[in-house]
Amino acid sequence: MPQIRLKAEIPGPDEFIALRAAAGLSPRTPEAARLGLPRSLFAVCIRMEQELIGMGRVIGDGGCSFQIVDIAVHPDYQRQGLGTQIMQALMQYIRDSAPNSAHVSLFADRGAQALYRKFGFELTAPDSVGMLLRGR
Repeated sequence: MPQIRLKAEIPGPDEFIALRAAAGLSPRTPEAARLGLPRSLFAVCIRMEQELIGMGRVIGDGGCSFQIVDIAVHPDYQRQGLGTQIMQALMQYIRDSAPNSAHVSLFADRGAQALYRKFGFELTAPDSVGMLLRGR
């Protein structure tokens, strides 16, 4: 029987791009992946054998600001608790590494708010709202 395992590691650029696409997340270019992934503060991958089926990362400055990004689980493996496992690992990193005064944020895709609420995240509106600049 194939074994599913979670490991603290940064995904490779090609598999990162492929999993984002499979999970319905916005696309990233190979150039962006090659530049950005090595700058992760922390990342986890869930693999079945060698295949990447889940991932998540923490990015930021390591002191004042941390952001949880790229939470993705392949559709064939969703609704099996893998997203929760990813978040547990990322939140353990945050608890171990982030000062109490740090700002920890994330953008919740449609349907994912319930998962993030389990970990203490709250909607910020109307006090504040997320904003995004697409492209340059």
